[in-house]
Amino acid sequence: MTKGRIEAFSDGVLAIIITIMVLELKVPEGFTFASLQPLYPKIISYVVSFIYVGLYWNNHHHLFQIVHKVNGKVLWSNLNLLFWLSLMPVTTNWIGESHFERDPIIAYGIVLIMCSISYNVVEHFVVQIEGADSALKKAVKSKTKETISTSLYFLGIGLSFINPYISLLLYGTVAVMWLIPDRRIEKEMRNP
Repeated sequence: MTKGRIEAFSDGVLAIIITIMVLELKVPEGFTFASLQPLYPKIISYVVSFIYVGLYWNNHHHLFQIVHKVNGKVLWSNLNLLFWLSLMPVTTNWIGESHFERDPIIAYGIVLIMCSISYNVVEHFVVQIEGADSALKKAVKSKTKETISTSLYFLGIGLSFINPYISLLLYGTVAVMWLIPDRRIEKEMRNP
């Protein structure tokens, strides 16, 4: 089975997720920049979530650049990833509406953890089908960044009971860590 359909479907779903998130932003009541002030929590949560969806799109693109074939496990694990990403608009809106209350921050952290785990499952099944000697296996053998990310998500959820803003800072830190595309895959693509 070729990878083209999984890439096209994933791109479409991610585009819809971003569209839904932006539609949750409402026009301010007034006509001055000061009228944006009540919308700051929604704008901040939208920007962070937009970055996250963009990161997943970018890394998904890099992953499937090096992949040659897919199977049912890859399709279903990818669908699972898309499911968790599709919850991003709900938790994003909840955070913005609540002005950064604890429970929405926890829910957002859970979605982030599940997206992270789901992406790693997709990667695992792709490596499985590509083979132990594949360029992809060589590229993703180190999981340091992934481990740090998941740990920061768990820490963020725990610390939200103390201060939700610390959690947001940790979630933002993970996003910054991933802003640079996965160079491991790019490196393997240059070295046939």
